[in-house]
Amino acid sequence: MGISDSMIETTATSKHFLGMSPAAFLRDYWQQRPLLIRNAFAEFSSPLAPDDLAGLACEDFALSRLIAHNPASDRWTVRNGPFAETDFADLPESHWTLLVQDVDKWDADVAGLLGHFDFLPSWRVDDVMVSYAEDGGSVGAHVDHYDVFLIQGLGRRRWQINTDANAPKRFRDDVELKLLSEFTPSHEWLLGPGDMLYLPPGIAHHGIAEGACLTFSVGMRAPAVAEMITDFAGFVAERMADEMRYSDARILPAKAAGEIDDKALEKIGQTLRDSLAVDASTLRGWFGSFITRYRAAHEAVPRSKPLNPAEFIRRLAAGAQLQFNPWTRLAWSKAARGATLFVAGEAYPCPRSLAERICGRATLESSELATLDTASLDLLLTLVNAGHLALSRSRS
Repeated sequence: MGISDSMIETTATSKHFLGMSPAAFLRDYWQQRPLLIRNAFAEFSSPLAPDDLAGLACEDFALSRLIAHNPASDRWTVRNGPFAETDFADLPESHWTLLVQDVDKWDADVAGLLGHFDFLPSWRVDDVMVSYAEDGGSVGAHVDHYDVFLIQGLGRRRWQINTDANAPKRFRDDVELKLLSEFTPSHEWLLGPGDMLYLPPGIAHHGIAEGACLTFSVGMRAPAVAEMITDFAGFVAERMADEMRYSDARILPAKAAGEIDDKALEKIGQTLRDSLAVDASTLRGWFGSFITRYRAAHEAVPRSKPLNPAEFIRRLAAGAQLQFNPWTRLAWSKAARGATLFVAGEAYPCPRSLAERICGRATLESSELATLDTASLDLLLTLVNAGHLALSRSRS
């Protein structure tokens, strides 16, 4: 049974850009059903121009793709960046799309969009992908395995979705992309600047540019359970003593050569369950490290010449600020004393107030740094030397 339009369409208000409170959205829509919010970003002014996106796609470290579709032959082509300016000059007049991932790491104005989603845990937010398409441009009908907020920036894009849980999910075998072989929309809208479409995982969707358009996709991180199990098992195994072995005291005599009997399987299963049963502290330690490493596109580069404590303090006293590496993943969790700060897979003891401040990612000003104790300054120096924080001169 499909979802009615009245259940998945709303209009933003001056108080709530989601058209409702964050609590209501999380209760009724998050990971459950899609939602179209008209005018979510009132009088939206795109933080990025198409030429800027094309320029970024030419950078060596940008993750970019060009996807073109020939409607006559239904042939799709995919090219990966970095691109040269001549690549764009050779494109047809229509039916192509440029996509660049992690644009929030390169552009502070694009990163500013993420502030609207602070009702979600920051460790769940992945990136802002930006796509520019000429008329008819699309990436085809497909399904994502993560939540996404699609913000229309420039121009108009027609979105079609299928909310039928039993709709076919087979992929085409003649395309490099994972495109659905069958797609029949149950809902269709034309989005203009400032409109936003939220899609939970598993909703088939198809976006088609009507004229030139720019779309900002705020995507979430959703690790596959298989990845989590593999990483968790490795984490636990690394901490096990070699003396921990399979044992089977008081077994009965074997009945047949080579048989793995029910009693043995029961013992094996219990051994594995007991081995992977960890306390809350160990679970926090594993997951904090895992999620701040997960899908990291680039790693921080340590300083070529580490700062020593004396030079660090001198520069802070001279008014230096600390700015965060946009590629560094951050999270924190409660600990017996204070908190544990997770930075790109590493765990550090940290006062809770400082952990919250660091995960807020705002520039650390010299005035507040002057109030920190020695242990906190040592932690910040460690992060500076590892490349997660950078010293900069005061703006004043």
